Amino acid sequence: METTEKTIDQEKLNAFLGKVLSDFGAAIGSTLTLIGDKLGFFKAMAFAGPMDSEQLAKKTGANERYIREWLINQAAGGYLEYDPLTKKYILPDEYAIAMTDESSPFYVVGGFQVIGGMVQAQDRVINNFKSGKGMLWGEHHHDLFQGTERFFKPGYHANLVSSWLPSLGGVVDKLNKGALVADVGCGHGISTIIMAKAFPKSKFFGFDNHKESIEQARKIAEKEGVSDRVKFEAGSAQDFNTHQYDLICFFDCLHDMGDPVGALKNCKSKLKDDGTIMAVEPMAGKNVEDNFNAVGRIYSGASVMCCSPNAMASGGYVLGTVATDEALQEVTRQAGLTKFRRATETPFNRIFEFRK
Repeated sequence: METTEKTIDQEKLNAFLGKVLSDFGAAIGSTLTLIGDKLGFFKAMAFAGPMDSEQLAKKTGANERYIREWLINQAAGGYLEYDPLTKKYILPDEYAIAMTDESSPFYVVGGFQVIGGMVQAQDRVINNFKSGKGMLWGEHHHDLFQGTERFFKPGYHANLVSSWLPSLGGVVDKLNKGALVADVGCGHGISTIIMAKAFPKSKFFGFDNHKESIEQARKIAEKEGVSDRVKFEAGSAQDFNTHQYDLICFFDCLHDMGDPVGALKNCKSKLKDDGTIMAVEPMAGKNVEDNFNAVGRIYSGASVMCCSPNAMASGGYVLGTVATDEALQEVTRQAGLTKFRRATETPFNRIFEFRK
C-alpha cells in the first residue's frame, strides 16, 4: 500500500524509531551482560569501588582492549555508572546485589542466561513457524537449563515457604507432620530442595524427563545435605512412580507439557483423597491486551522460543506461557479434578490449588 507524507504522523514514526533503537541496544547489551557474568566482571566490580578497564582486566584476567568497549556498553545501558573526572566505572551497591548475590530475591542474572540459551534455537524456531513442529526442552542450549535454575531460584526462596504453601488449605500442617510430596518437572530440583530443607519430616520426590537435569539435581541435593529425604528420578508427568502423595507440585512447567490433561489425570490417580496439587504458573492476563506490558512481553516471547515448542513436540496440547486462568481450569476439568482456585499471586506468578 502506498503512503504519502500527508498520511504519516511524523512524531509517531520518530517515537517508534526511537523505541526500535532502544531495543537494538537492549538486545546486544543483554548478550554483553551475560558475557560479563560468565567472565566474572560484575563480581569483580561488586563493592570494589571505581575501576577502569586496566584494573578490571587485572582482576579477571580478561583482555583489556575488549573490556574498554564492554564498560562503555554497560554504562550506556545503565548497568554501570561512569565518572568523567576519574575516567572510572562503578557498579553501584544496589546493582551489585541484583547482579551478583544469588541468595537475594532481587538477583536477575539468570534471566539473561535463559534468554541467551533460548536465542540459540532461533533457526529451529523459524522452521517451527513454517512446519508447525516443535522442539523438546532437552534439545536447547545448556544455558537454558542452568539459567532457568538461576532465574527461578530467587523467587522460590522468597515466596515458596513463606507465602505459596501457606496459601494452600492445610498443606503446611501436613508438611510439618510428615507428608509425601512429588515435584513434577523439577528441573535442577531447586523447588524440591527448598521444601525439603523447610520440612525435614516430609519425603520428597522430584521427576523430570530431562536426565541431565536430574543428574544435576542429585548433585545439588547432596551438596545441600538433603539427599536423605529427597529422591530424584527421570520420568514423565504421565508416568512417574506409584506412591500416593499428599502434595503434587508443578513449578512453572504445566504449560510446557504437550499433554497437560494426561499429566493431571496421572497426578489425580496418585493423589490421596485429601491431597493437593499446586501449580505455579507465569503471570498472565484474562484478556490478550492484559499482557501488553513488560512481564507479558517476556513470557509471550518465552512461549514462542521454548515453552510452546516443547508442548508441540511432546503431545500437541499447547497451553502457552500466557495461558489464562480459564484455560488452566479447563485442563483440570478434563482431568476430572473438581476444585480449582487461584490461591495467591506475585507480579510474576499465579499459584493455583487443584483438588479431587
